Amino acid sequence: MIEDPSAKRPKPVTELSALPLDQTPVLRVLPMPADANGNGDIFGGWIMSQVDLAGAVLSARLARGRIATIAVKEFVFRHAVSVGDLLSLYASVVRVGTSSVTVDVEVYAERNPSDPFVVKVTEAQLTYVAIDRDGQRRPIPRPLPADIPLPPGTV
Repeated sequence: MIEDPSAKRPKPVTELSALPLDQTPVLRVLPMPADANGNGDIFGGWIMSQVDLAGAVLSARLARGRIATIAVKEFVFRHAVSVGDLLSLYASVVRVGTSSVTVDVEVYAERNPSDPFVVKVTEAQLTYVAIDRDGQRRPIPRPLPADIPLPPGTV
């Protein structure tokens, strides 16, 4: 990925606004050389799989069981990810339906430990459906867990 050299330098890690302060990362992961292509950039598909895992954490807890990914809105990769970047994935529930959960996931990379800064790498919206042992759609049990922040009006 080619980054615009005229673009402003991302916010440094030391600025409190660099990462979402009102959330805890659902997943933190350090890409390794096996996750990189021949140019040293991390494969987009590997990042997408991490996003799917992060979204699944909240969805499986809400569904209290097995889930399957049924939809992913577009991925736009804003910055390349390199071996050694620390990725923080933040997830938030957008909607809870009868049998589905929609989650927003944002990915930030902390880079360059000697002069650290953070960049937002990508974001996506994913929808998961609760399934039973036979892989068939099932309702999400109510009441919903109280420890997962939900959009206003969700029951």
